[in-house]
Amino acid sequence: MVDGGPSATRIVTPVPSAPRTAARGSARGRGRSQRRPGGSGWVPLAYLAPGFVVYAAFLLYPLGRAVHLSLFDWDGLTLATFVGLDNYLEVVTDQKLRAAFGHALVLIVFFAGLPTVIGLALAAVLNRAKVRGLGFFRTVVFLPQVVAMVVVGVAWRRLYAPDGSVNDVLHAIGLGGLARAWLGDTTLALPAVGVVGTWVQTGLVTLLLMAGMSRVPDDLYEAARLDGAGAVREFFAITLPSVRGELAVALTLTVIAALKTFDLIYITTGGGPGDRTSVPAFEVYNRAFRLGEVGSAAAVGVTLTLVIFVINLAIARIGERGNR
Repeated sequence: MVDGGPSATRIVTPVPSAPRTAARGSARGRGRSQRRPGGSGWVPLAYLAPGFVVYAAFLLYPLGRAVHLSLFDWDGLTLATFVGLDNYLEVVTDQKLRAAFGHALVLIVFFAGLPTVIGLALAAVLNRAKVRGLGFFRTVVFLPQVVAMVVVGVAWRRLYAPDGSVNDVLHAIGLGGLARAWLGDTTLALPAVGVVGTWVQTGLVTLLLMAGMSRVPDDLYEAARLDGAGAVREFFAITLPSVRGELAVALTLTVIAALKTFDLIYITTGGGPGDRTSVPAFEVYNRAFRLGEVGSAAAVGVTLTLVIFVINLAIARIGERGNR
């Protein structure tokens, strides 16, 4: 600014407002930073769409179709008759179907309960003892998971035969009085099939728990031993709490295997003797393809799906509470 008197020309040089400019720039920066990459929230959904289409086509649509069929009385050939929830009422009131669901719950003990107990013991011993040749042992114990269940069923049916290896061993050790046609016994047929499930699932549970135990720091065990803790106390204080996540996964997989088992029952007993080994999955096949009761079969399948969902949801909730 130049001031030379009343008649002098006054020249004023404007001073830029730096703070205001900086504020505008920072506002623009914040606006740009708050914008999502790609400019639209639909972009992530577009990436997920192909996978969802495949999922819907192969899972959601068949499930919805099964729910629709369960509301009709249909033999698969003639015109269907709408019956509403009658097929679901039959699941509750029919003694044979109730027994099938009860058999499935018994198989949970053999497919999930016993493998979990045996797998915990095996994994704890192997993890503590540091056995040589552990890789070979893992391969052998996991082998039943690799073999097709049809092959497993054929092999065990031969073992359980009246002239099979199980009875031969009993005769060899002086217990020939216990020999019998195991899969034809009305009392022992279902437990005999359950033992096969235990043999199949134990390897999977053992490997899952061994993987969880391998992540436990050795310092925790050393500190416990310095405090005078023995092997049993180490197991319940350190090992068991550390593998709760793996236990939840193992229980989820084995419970699903128990409730949806069909091929093992079909190959070994065919649901017999009588209906003593019939399970829901076998009833779905029997009603749909042998008896021509497609609507009833669909209702059994939908009910089985809900039972599996509820049980595994409970297992997941228990596992989450244990990890808190």
